[in-house]
Amino acid sequence: MAVVLIDDEARARLIKRFGEQVAVWCDGLPAVVARLAARWGLTVVDAKPGNTGRTLICAGDDGVKKVLKLTPDHAIAASEAAALRAWEGCSRVVQVLDLELADGAILLEGIDPGTQLLEAGAGVPWAEVGDLLVQVHAVASPPEFSALEDRVVFMYDLAERGLRGSVAEATLSLETLDRARRRALALATGGGGNAIVHGDLHLGNVLDGGPGRGAVAIDPRPSVGDPWFDLADWVTLPMREGGTLEDGFDAIAPYLPGFDAERVRAWCVALAPLFVMRPLERGERTPFVEAMLRMAAC
Repeated sequence: MAVVLIDDEARARLIKRFGEQVAVWCDGLPAVVARLAARWGLTVVDAKPGNTGRTLICAGDDGVKKVLKLTPDHAIAASEAAALRAWEGCSRVVQVLDLELADGAILLEGIDPGTQLLEAGAGVPWAEVGDLLVQVHAVASPPEFSALEDRVVFMYDLAERGLRGSVAEATLSLETLDRARRRALALATGGGGNAIVHGDLHLGNVLDGGPGRGAVAIDPRPSVGDPWFDLADWVTLPMREGGTLEDGFDAIAPYLPGFDAERVRAWCVALAPLFVMRPLERGERTPFVEAMLRMAAC
């Protein structure tokens, strides 16, 4: 049976993100995929959800797993490709095989097994996560990359649009979100560093590369700035199991030279509202959500 390249749910998600005009891109996707599959010798075997495009799991004519990513926003593809090219040779980052930016397309190596790193209740491999962060932040940043400040502005603008009039707004006010925005902007412009920042290093964007590879980062939204921005999703992990932020610090600090607990804590406070928007929309009031709300209110 042929893989459905874009279903109604995926189309709706893309329209929500990009507007009604993206329907034209959705309609034309099968033809683009067919052309690229013929060019690169691919057979599509699965399609994965995404907020900015489609991720297609493919089998190459050489029998090797590959991943074809496509987005209607060619600027997203270009910035992702530039970051991945900068990280070429980094074992903790997915590698680019080919590009067709005129189609918003990137061909990537397939990661095996390619499941989320923390699936099935596995413990956090802190040494691998630390090594990933060190590799990502050690590479010299290309001159064309935007500043972390721009990424922060985009994130909070998107969050405000999502929060305004939503179920979550009854608990998380626009004033609280605005205060968090100002905190994040102060950190982004406050001289915290000049590294390539992954920009979207949440748990879903770190895959299991198997015993020989371990943690592998995917889907960057790169910028240049304070590398401690990338830690928030990781140091808050123990809080999801009833632990503390300090537990997260203690777990990751041994693997990150010069660990700056003060700046990492400040980023966690600034980003706290973004952690809880989706859970609040689903009516979730877990201890983790309550802890993040208290952090955002402080």
